[in-house]
Amino acid sequence: MKELSKATSRRFHDIRYATRWFAGDAVDIGAGDDPLSHLKFFFPLLKTVTNTDKEDGDAMLMDWVADESFDLVHSSNCMEHLEDPGIALTNWVRICRKGGHIIITVPDEDLYEQGVFPTTWGAEHLWTFSIGKLQSWSPRSVSLLPFLARFTDRVKILKIELLDTGYIYNAPRMDQTLGILAESAIEIVLQKL
Repeated sequence: MKELSKATSRRFHDIRYATRWFAGDAVDIGAGDDPLSHLKFFFPLLKTVTNTDKEDGDAMLMDWVADESFDLVHSSNCMEHLEDPGIALTNWVRICRKGGHIIITVPDEDLYEQGVFPTTWGAEHLWTFSIGKLQSWSPRSVSLLPFLARFTDRVKILKIELLDTGYIYNAPRMDQTLGILAESAIEIVLQKL
């Protein structure tokens, strides 16, 4: 449910989004029905926002976009749908300008999938994600710390955060993202070197 809109409310409390990270020309990969362009007025340093979704081409390859085209590459809840997250991030870094930012949100496997794969509430998900587990219950888990370490020659890791604001840990198993408060995700902020 409108995960980007929920994230925007949370992002008001961290001035870096409005003063550093959401600036210049942006692309919103996998924009869907909650695109960054609809929230642009909250981030006054954004000049343009280009929304992309399935009809625009393969979000993993972004082969219709020239190298270093955007100051901000943003993707909310898209990477879990892609065949190869490593190829996706390689291309997302490629289309980001030097000094620009890449902000990615993915579902946290323990908060969202809650021990079940394929995902109960998003059967089209190909991957689950954790921040840094050595072992996972999921057969298709991406542990983000070693995953991102493969890219440190190209990006600086600025932030990795578990987004569990509004999450009720002792609730019965359900998709808590359907409510207006709970986030069940991980947010990554990178800067291209």
